[in-house]
Amino acid sequence: MDCSIVSYEENRLDALRSWDADWSGLRVVVTGISKTGFSVADTLAELGARVVVVAASDDDDARAHADTLRIVGVSDVILGEATSTVLPLVDGQQAELVVTSPGFKPTHPLLAAAADAGIPIWGDVELAWRVQTKAGRKTAQWITITGTNGKTTTTTMVESMLQGAGLRAIAAGNIGTPILDAVRDPQGYDVLAVELSTFQLHWTESLEPVSSVCLNLAEDHVDWHGSFAAYAADKAKIYENTRVACIYNAEQIETERMVQEADVLDGCRAVGFTTGLPSISMVGVVEGLLVDRAFIAERKDSAVELANVSDIGDLVPRHLVANAAAAAALVLAYGLSPADVRKGLQKYHNGEHRIQPVASSEGVLWVNDSKATNPHAAAASLAAFNPVVWIAGGLSKGVDYDELVQAQAARLKAVVLIGSDSSALAASLAHHAPNVPVIAVRKPLLDGDAVMALAVAEAAALAADGDTVLMAPASASMDQFTSYAHRGQAFMDAVRELMESRASAKKES
Repeated sequence: MDCSIVSYEENRLDALRSWDADWSGLRVVVTGISKTGFSVADTLAELGARVVVVAASDDDDARAHADTLRIVGVSDVILGEATSTVLPLVDGQQAELVVTSPGFKPTHPLLAAAADAGIPIWGDVELAWRVQTKAGRKTAQWITITGTNGKTTTTTMVESMLQGAGLRAIAAGNIGTPILDAVRDPQGYDVLAVELSTFQLHWTESLEPVSSVCLNLAEDHVDWHGSFAAYAADKAKIYENTRVACIYNAEQIETERMVQEADVLDGCRAVGFTTGLPSISMVGVVEGLLVDRAFIAERKDSAVELANVSDIGDLVPRHLVANAAAAAALVLAYGLSPADVRKGLQKYHNGEHRIQPVASSEGVLWVNDSKATNPHAAAASLAAFNPVVWIAGGLSKGVDYDELVQAQAARLKAVVLIGSDSSALAASLAHHAPNVPVIAVRKPLLDGDAVMALAVAEAAALAADGDTVLMAPASASMDQFTSYAHRGQAFMDAVRELMESRASAKKES
């Protein structure tokens, strides 16, 4: 390739730092056509770029999205598995940029071809950061959140605190609203609470958040990243270029090391959060109170009360307290007051499928934590209850369950396994919890709702007064369910039917 061409393309991309920059005619390939890919292609077309979209899906939704994109000015849309691995030309020439959806691994043939050709690759978040500034529209500050677990909870807590303070704010990114939809809002936002997955962080380079956090780090998504080290390195990118405060987990040294090694802007502080007594420059807990020893002048010998832990909700396990402490640190760095933190927590609703009490009957508490899609999240759930009849299993994503089972074995009264192949979890249970009964729902060809109904029936037969039946699968859901939400709803439906059946039986007797 001609080096002068590469230099020209790099210089042009480097100049694209606002909506009002010259995007016209830029040749871009966009991968994916679902929510993220659609928002990327739509944005670039509006900017005047020449866009070709490539997607493996070719169903009714994909074709409908393709029709819409062609109407708004996308040059071409190529659908189908066979063509989705080929890097296409744009207007007969090589692309100058690829913007990829999070689901595409870096090893995907199309992305590998782009990398080999020296074509820059961005994600939707990088594009959003570059186009957010527009004449006549408010430019939002960003607060960025990542971590193996707790991202969505912390992000929505931050959103609640910001909105409680009277700011126009929204949770976006890897949660609900696509980040590009948020930055293109005509009215504009004061602040964006941006949840970022490692998939998204992998393709970022320019973000400059006000405050940022990596909540925790545990093995996950090894199949996408190729190794735990690569996964951790992408998580650490959350701290790059942070302006005011990098928030780290004082109970996990890995996150503090990320901050120490990050290239932040001058004046940026390191602030810890903990579920225990806070040291100087930390947010933590003292006798049931969430307190601040980081953002007050007298932090050497005093702390300021932010909220009661009970303000968070009725069922507040330790990891939920940690999420609240992290969220508080993030917004205090932005400039919110202790009263804003308390108000936000009091208004906060944790949502479904996250440590969600479903029923209490005959002394047994039934809890839905379908959002616990990996061992680290399941460990946090299990640690909140004892004894537990545990419903678990599903798509493992290549993770190891030994540490989880070793740490939580004493809490387990019994385990009910779901999933089309939960052999890895079963093997860990057999090795590290050999005395715990394990019942496998061996109906892999049944639909997920039927599988869950059987699992709930098995759990009901095992649980007694004082037990908790906890559905925290430690696995992804896509083998038997369409999503973790579908799995959680199936659990709630099955429990509700069980409760109705018991009530009917009592009436008849």
